[in-house]
Amino acid sequence: MKSVLEVEKPASSLEVFEELESDVRSYVRSFPTVFEKSKGHTLYDSEGKSYIDFFAGAGALNYGHNNERLKRSLLQYIQEDGIVHSLDMGTKAKAEFLTAFHDVILKPRNLDYKVMFPGPTGTNAVESALKLARKATGRTGIVSFTNAFHGMTLGSLSITGNIFKREGAGVPLSNTVSVPYDTYLDDGIDTSEWLDKMLEHGGSGVHLPAAVIVETVQGEGGVNVASAAWLQKVEAICRKHDILLIVDDVQMGCGRTGSFFSFEDAGIKPDFVCLSKSISGYGLPMALTLIRPELDVFEPGEHNGTFRGHNPAFVTAKEALSYWEDDKLEQQTKRRSNMIRAELEKMVDGTAAMKGKVRGRGMIYGVECGVPGLADKIAAEAFKRGLIIETSGADSEVLKLLPPLTIDDEALKQGLDILADSIRHCAKAL
Repeated sequence: MKSVLEVEKPASSLEVFEELESDVRSYVRSFPTVFEKSKGHTLYDSEGKSYIDFFAGAGALNYGHNNERLKRSLLQYIQEDGIVHSLDMGTKAKAEFLTAFHDVILKPRNLDYKVMFPGPTGTNAVESALKLARKATGRTGIVSFTNAFHGMTLGSLSITGNIFKREGAGVPLSNTVSVPYDTYLDDGIDTSEWLDKMLEHGGSGVHLPAAVIVETVQGEGGVNVASAAWLQKVEAICRKHDILLIVDDVQMGCGRTGSFFSFEDAGIKPDFVCLSKSISGYGLPMALTLIRPELDVFEPGEHNGTFRGHNPAFVTAKEALSYWEDDKLEQQTKRRSNMIRAELEKMVDGTAAMKGKVRGRGMIYGVECGVPGLADKIAAEAFKRGLIIETSGADSEVLKLLPPLTIDDEALKQGLDILADSIRHCAKAL
């Protein structure tokens, strides 16, 4: 077979990726086209076809594609030869972001955190939180939850529930224990009591851990939503046993659930918070680990990374914080949440054969399909009709909605209509 190097292919051809890119590629298989442009809530492929985006870069584009406010600040910074790469040296862009993050986000919420730049991705934030929790406590164990997803590096994989992803590590994943997430067991069983019992009973086989790490909504795990009461109990258990609490807000932070942090409605205050994805606002690589000041015990350089000082991301991140100077975006997200839930409930009620269940918060929603393989078929049909939507869950059984927070009502309704049509089409074969 001739390679792409021997026979020139147009840039719009999928054969380029088939011949030159690793087989590990994933999303290009779900969305088999070559995308060329994007704006707001819309993607355009090289043939000129448009797609409503209910994926938003897996939650990295809460403010949409090529957001004008953010783009202007980025272009001006580049035009003026602003620093791009600086490791963790002091720069004007970083100072301005840190100041704005403190003034706009932390101070109004009465949150006292030091900010660490651990590297460019969510798994960097998780890894640094795990290391720091272990150093601060002198303990090694970490408690995580069923269906959790925290990243693809070894430490993050060790606290991830998905067997397929865990097996990719190729080595044993140790020093962790997984316990049932809220509602993982039958309704009425409080799994926080399970956790408490395991920690205090000498026969449980569980040593006192350094930290408990939790997602308030498990996105990759199937859009599983923890109740505020359950989260409060988990925090109380951590305080009771002198265990540190880490909230992984990589996908659910930056307004995805309505409030800036997904844990605000529960009224809890984690010891560490992991942020990434939409913190840069523009899809540029950036991650933060927020640390309670007395736990900031790393020696200089004890955790580092070449790309932890990505200044263009600091610029767009600072501009994105302007959306949080008032509560307009938060209130808009909560209003649209009601709209999304109502439309999804109608789809499920109108198609009993799919055995569907709706769950979610803010503008992260999932539709669990009780028929094996159905969610993937619906997502594929939606793509043909001009909607980008992914699946999640241990068996890809959940349709996962992640539209940009800035999408307008008309486009949101149009996307939901495409989803409804796709469900009806696929249900005919059931």
